[in-house]
Amino acid sequence: MKKSLLFTAIAVASSQSMAAAYKIPEQSINSTALAGAYVANASGADANYYNPAAMVFNEDGASIEGDLTLIHLTSISVDNDTAGTMDDETESENFLVPTFHYVSPIVNNTRFGLSVVAPAGLSKRWKGFNQAFAEEFTLKTIEINPAMGYRINDQVSVGAGFRIIYSEGVVKSSKTKHPGVTVDRDLEGDSWDMGLNFALHYRPNENLNLAATYRTKIDLTVEGDAKLTGTVPPVPPAHPLFPFVGASLPSYNGGAEVTIPIPAALNLAAAYSFNQQTTVELVYERTYWSAYKKLDFDYDSPLDPFGVFGAFFDTPLTKDWKDTSTYRIGVTHKLDSKWTLMGGFAYDESPVRAKYAGYELPDSDAKIFSLGARYQYSDKLNMGFGLLYDKKDKLDIDAGENNEARGSLSGGAEFKDASAYLFTAGLNYKF
Repeated sequence: MKKSLLFTAIAVASSQSMAAAYKIPEQSINSTALAGAYVANASGADANYYNPAAMVFNEDGASIEGDLTLIHLTSISVDNDTAGTMDDETESENFLVPTFHYVSPIVNNTRFGLSVVAPAGLSKRWKGFNQAFAEEFTLKTIEINPAMGYRINDQVSVGAGFRIIYSEGVVKSSKTKHPGVTVDRDLEGDSWDMGLNFALHYRPNENLNLAATYRTKIDLTVEGDAKLTGTVPPVPPAHPLFPFVGASLPSYNGGAEVTIPIPAALNLAAAYSFNQQTTVELVYERTYWSAYKKLDFDYDSPLDPFGVFGAFFDTPLTKDWKDTSTYRIGVTHKLDSKWTLMGGFAYDESPVRAKYAGYELPDSDAKIFSLGARYQYSDKLNMGFGLLYDKKDKLDIDAGENNEARGSLSGGAEFKDASAYLFTAGLNYKF
């Protein structure tokens, strides 16, 4: 359980920042600058991650890229019309994320590559009333992605790779109050899990590139430690249903586990170059979030004998997420022999239904805007940057629509002001 909420944490930050729910597509300069429209036109060291089938068409030799991304998440505010609740807002968050990509020289029509990225993650902290649900949700992930590409002929290539993901997280909640009861939780855990990715690339002519990539679902099997504590303050006169009034609940210190999916995703992309200067890429991405049915925690031993912890922390939460579509367009323009300019736009659907939304993931549809540039410093070295702005729509929950979060959203609520800013900078070296 401890870990599971750590993963809902991922959902909050990355969904609020770079993609719906808890994915982070932007893992290089090009991807940030092009709003993720970087599949069919993937051509640098980062092609290993975005389209391993395309890296066999890279220029001769090996290439390596190192990037650093600064992520700023704005504060989210909620106006809650449910009786007994209060309006609240989250802390703003800042993250610094390094990434690495490598592509080998081509040998017998084959290239190998390695990427180290952060495909998901977040931290969300409510300031006031909603600390009862998310005082802190922090998730960190690292993906090691070795892959290979094989050129069948001058027009067709294929690629495949492994996705090895390590995740760790912290989940805390406090001030959780119900008539006569206060409970707290402190959860930590980690996990190693694995999946696959596949790619197909087709070049019918020198100006047109077509690509399809597929990443398999990965179940994050998080295990860790949970500490649950609680008290029942004096409630005069004592009620026969509360014989333990005024006493601390027996604390729980033990193991817990939960399984959360990183969903499968299909990308279909087409890139066309005009006059060998301007390339326009269109990407359709389908993410199979319907694999996320519920959030259910398992504990190594029974919780408190009075059932209080079970009521707050061991009741499965319905998610019932829906599959989503993301539409991306990116433009790359070679200004001259030194400068390359980039820009992009994306419309990103959220998988979260208002009926089941909670404070850990108040996600909504987003519009994404980006720009960037690369500078060719020498024949072997180029450097660049990308800027991205992710603006979330308001999430409106009608009265009577949502009974999650122990009914604290049942009167209707509005989550607003969620957005994110990304700045990526790095170097690419050929040798």
